[in-house]
Amino acid sequence: MTLRIDLTGTPSERIRFAVSPLAELTAMLHVLAAPEHHPQYAGWAAGVWAGLRPELADRLHEAEFLWHSSRADFLLPARPRATLAAELDEIDRIDDDRYVRAALVTTCGSNRLTFGGGSPLHDRAARTVALDLAQARGPLQEAFASRLLADPRALRDRVRDTLDQCADAFFDAEWPALATRLGQDVQAKSELGRRQGLSAALAEVSAAIALTPDGDSLVLDKLQDNTATAGPAGVTFLPSAFGHPHLVTVHAPGWQPVVQYPAAGGERAVTVPLDTVQLRLDALAHPVRLRLVRTLARAPHTTTELARAWDLTPPEVSRHLATLRRAGLLTAHRQGRYVRHALNLPATTALGTDLLAAVLR
Repeated sequence: MTLRIDLTGTPSERIRFAVSPLAELTAMLHVLAAPEHHPQYAGWAAGVWAGLRPELADRLHEAEFLWHSSRADFLLPARPRATLAAELDEIDRIDDDRYVRAALVTTCGSNRLTFGGGSPLHDRAARTVALDLAQARGPLQEAFASRLLADPRALRDRVRDTLDQCADAFFDAEWPALATRLGQDVQAKSELGRRQGLSAALAEVSAAIALTPDGDSLVLDKLQDNTATAGPAGVTFLPSAFGHPHLVTVHAPGWQPVVQYPAAGGERAVTVPLDTVQLRLDALAHPVRLRLVRTLARAPHTTTELARAWDLTPPEVSRHLATLRRAGLLTAHRQGRYVRHALNLPATTALGTDLLAAVLR
C-alpha cells in the first residue's frame, strides 16, 4: 500500500517546506471532529467545544466531512499564503465543479470515487451516484451533498463563513505561537535538505516517506495504491502541530501534490498492556484485514462499502470482520437498514503507538 509521487521534471527548488494557516486550522478541526485519534489533545478539544457558540458548533458538525476522515483537497494549499484570509480567498477562486468534486469525495467517504466519470454538478447519472453514496454514509452526509449540488455557491459561502468564525472563536488566538513553532520546523527541514540532501530531510519528516534510490519518486506508506505527478509545480510539505499521527496527502489528478506531516515534537509514547496482544496481532496479521482496519480507522463503513472499495465479495468481508470483531478490534452500530462497522480505537491504541500511527496514516 503505497502512494508514489513522480518527481520526473520537478526542479529541486520546487520541493518546498512551508507554513499554511489554513492547513493548520484544518488539522485542528480534524482533532475537534475525531478527538479519539488524538488523545493528547482531548483536553484542548473539550475546552474548545465548551467555548463555542451553539450555532458554530452545529456548523462544524454540519461540514465535518470536509476534514473528519480525510481532508478536502482545497484545504491543503500547495501555495500557502501568509494569512488565513488570503488562503480562503484562494479557495473562493476555485471553480464550482472542482470544489464540488473535492467536497463530495470526502463526504461520500472514498478518495477512489470518480462518480462514473461525469460531473455531479452537470451529469444526471454522476449526480445520482453521488447522492446514493452520500445517503449510504448517513443522513448528515446526504443533506450536505444535496445542498452542495443544489446551490454550490451558497454552501461554499457558508463553509467560508464557518471557517472565518473559527478564526474568531479560537484559531486567531493560537496561531501566532503555532506559526512560530511551524516556522522553526520548516527552517530546520529546509536547512537539513540544503546541507544533507532531500533524503535526510524526509527522514526527519516521517519514517513513512522515502526517496527512491534514483531520486525520481517519493514513496509514502498510505492506504492508497496510487501514483501522482509533481511535474514542474513541485511538491509542498506542510508541518502541523496538531497532526500526529496523520500523514495527510493531496494527490488527486489536477491537484498539485501536498503532504502535511506532524511537526517535530508531536509524538507521545503510550504504555502497552500485553494481556490481549496475541489475539489482536493474530487478527491483524492478514493483509486484507489490515486494509480493512486502515479503512475503518477513518470512518465507519458497511460491509457493502468495504467490499466495493477493495473489490471483495460481501461474504469475504464478513468473514474478515468476524475475525476482527472476535479480537475486540471492531464495534458495530445499526443506522436504519445499515450496519456500520468501526475500528475500536482504544483497543488499537493499546497495541502501541506504532500500530495506531500506521493505521491512521
